[in-house]
Amino acid sequence: MEIKLHRTYYSNGTNGLLMLDNQLVCYTIELPWRDNEPRVSCIPEGEYPLAKRLSPNHGKCLLLKNVPNRSLILIHPANNAIRELQGCIAPVSKLTGPGCGDRSRMAFNTVLQQVYAALNKQHSLTIQIVKNELK
Repeated sequence: MEIKLHRTYYSNGTNGLLMLDNQLVCYTIELPWRDNEPRVSCIPEGEYPLAKRLSPNHGKCLLLKNVPNRSLILIHPANNAIRELQGCIAPVSKLTGPGCGDRSRMAFNTVLQQVYAALNKQHSLTIQIVKNELK
């Protein structure tokens, strides 16, 4: 399975298109880019191994490993990046503005189901994060 996040950057948030095997699964929201500063910035573009994680705050989620100068970067539900994220990525069903979306839990459950199934079959899985160049 190929997982790719195509980002569009704004001054007050980052929006994305989450693709699984070149098919749009959902949108994403993140904090704006602020030089990878912990708790106020999205993480750098790159390729990161994914792992299952049971979070005390979010329950089942996905962990991005080997993020430079960061730890515990998760994919978990949230509808407002500034209020609910500290560098993590949140799937959403609909974008409502930079770093904002609706129906995150629904989008997250779809992503979680597909990625957990792939992780159960494969030894390793990565997510590639790139600047959006899709038209």
